[in-house]
Amino acid sequence: MTTYGTIPTELPQQSLSLIVQAREFLGSGLGSRRKWEDMINIRALNLPPNVNEAVGRIRTNIVFFKTNYVIVVLCLLLLTLFFHPTSLVIIVVIMIAWFLQYFLRDNPLSVYGFVIDRNMIITVLTLFTIAVFFLTDVMSNIMSGITFGLTVVLAHGFFRTTDDLFVGDEKDINASQC
Repeated sequence: MTTYGTIPTELPQQSLSLIVQAREFLGSGLGSRRKWEDMINIRALNLPPNVNEAVGRIRTNIVFFKTNYVIVVLCLLLLTLFFHPTSLVIIVVIMIAWFLQYFLRDNPLSVYGFVIDRNMIITVLTLFTIAVFFLTDVMSNIMSGITFGLTVVLAHGFFRTTDDLFVGDEKDINASQC
């Protein structure tokens, strides 16, 4: 019995494990974020008295709010890419190429009877990604979005006092200061 044109009801095992690993990774990362109310506490914003206090605040806030800061930077990056739709389309096309040719492929790629190994696929996709990013203005748009996000993060870390942060991760703060 032939099954031409049928849609598979199950994902391949490799794709399924990739999805499970991604879900666990994101769940563990997002599970460590702090409450947004703690981060956006207006009463806890003021100027530091000196440079050493400012550097200490930035270090402590980065350790305490690191997952929140990553979310803020990624959201601001996405926001800046919305103002440049061609860059967003190029990034989506490159992501689709990576997913189709590398992540979702179980069988080796065969072109005119020649089998192409995974290392060659990675090399070609990497060179293609780098070339497209530098030959278009995608890289400058990404860098401006990241720069904007990092500026917001540093400004928050500079102005946010650390007196009311009850850190359960004292070892992380002490390790970052060494």
